[in-house]
Amino acid sequence: MSPVTRLLVLLLAVGGGVVYKRLNQLWGDLPAPTLDAQQWWGDEASPKDYAAYLANSSEVVGNRLVYPESTIEDLSKQLNRTLRLTPPLEGVAFEYGFNTDYLKKLVAYWRDDYLPRWREREVFLWQFNHFTTEIQGLRMHFLHLMVYDDNKVGKQHYPVLLLHGWPGSVREFYDFIHLLHQTHLDDKNKYIFNVIVPSLPGYGWSQGTSRPGLGPAQMAVMLRNLMLRLGYDKFFVQGGDWGSVLGSHLATLYPDNVLGYHSNMCNNLSPKSTVKGLLAGLFPSFFVPSGFEDFFFPKSREFSYLMEESGYFHLQATKPDTIGSALTENPVGLAAYILEKFSTWTNASYRSLPDGGLTQRYKLDALFDNVMIYYLTNSITTSQRLYAEAYTKEQRELQLERVPTTVPTGCARFKGDIMQFLDTQLQDKYKNLIHSTYYKRGGHFAALELPKVLYTDFIEFVKKVERKFNIKTL
Repeated sequence: MSPVTRLLVLLLAVGGGVVYKRLNQLWGDLPAPTLDAQQWWGDEASPKDYAAYLANSSEVVGNRLVYPESTIEDLSKQLNRTLRLTPPLEGVAFEYGFNTDYLKKLVAYWRDDYLPRWREREVFLWQFNHFTTEIQGLRMHFLHLMVYDDNKVGKQHYPVLLLHGWPGSVREFYDFIHLLHQTHLDDKNKYIFNVIVPSLPGYGWSQGTSRPGLGPAQMAVMLRNLMLRLGYDKFFVQGGDWGSVLGSHLATLYPDNVLGYHSNMCNNLSPKSTVKGLLAGLFPSFFVPSGFEDFFFPKSREFSYLMEESGYFHLQATKPDTIGSALTENPVGLAAYILEKFSTWTNASYRSLPDGGLTQRYKLDALFDNVMIYYLTNSITTSQRLYAEAYTKEQRELQLERVPTTVPTGCARFKGDIMQFLDTQLQDKYKNLIHSTYYKRGGHFAALELPKVLYTDFIEFVKKVERKFNIKTL
């Protein structure tokens, strides 16, 4: 080798090392940050003696909220006002947003059919055991279903934490809860699940904070504290939308507590993942199982869809209180804003249908149950603030997308969901991605739309976790 060649090799080696070091700084794995498990979010001043506070606030209270008839009558009067909605353009369905002709029909159904049956719906909503407790200064609401079964021989007994997102609520999980909770009644099924379903802070009956800074990472801390409060130091997690993000954070920050993390909206937005996604578009056959290429490609279609569907995201991440003010005490606007997502996030083609395809996959009562939770609890503004908190400088600096986790992970992909990520993208973060499935039918709200499919997928994931990691029963 000539001196010139040696010099070139040396320069390439040094240059390559510098590039690798720089890329590793930008893309490499990071250690998990330590978050304050006692951070205070209540309206009053934080307690000076936190141990004493815990001792006095650890009570878990069963409750059943009943709304007075005057509240329901007032809503009925608001829905009975003359609607001065602008007619849709000729031949336009949901392409410009919620079709106002169909909105009038939904308002009539809400006022004349659903509301007169409200006490029935109220009983339905409270069919499970509802509780509240105080976590870090905030009232936290949750469903808690425990199995008391003397015949546990041969059964595996696990807690499972179910996490909803926006614009959903605990209502999304009702059918799924029944499937999980009743496994012990099937002699052929070896599982018993204690099911915990919290309303996220600021959502539904869970109190929102008056202090800035309560982002997804801090919510994950609160959710762990809730599980510890209930006596569960090891548990499974299932979630979509924000529930997917919070479940991922739980697995990342507290791997010793999470037996397995299962999501129907797996994602990894790290720089390395983004580059991998772009490269995969050049050679899709190397990265995608045969027959499922249309979940991911062409990227131009995905980009176009995200551009059309992400306007709400930018608004809520920058001006949540503005849109919140427009929707508060505005039941018609609230219903249109929320239900539009149940249309296009279930199936993008539904925007071409006059009714947005809402009744093709859902019952109207289920959709209005969810709207009523937002309306009655006046939680639309506090729920949307999570978007703004997720993109603060302090939250971004945690860089949790670059912190890997060894917690067993399962990903169930539904074709109509907002975005999809390849296994090669996910594996950078989820080092034990042991379960990866694809479903041609279904969208963003899988627990509400296809509870049996999601349940079966979750059970298969639990079986794999048991086989591969030899986990112990509760």
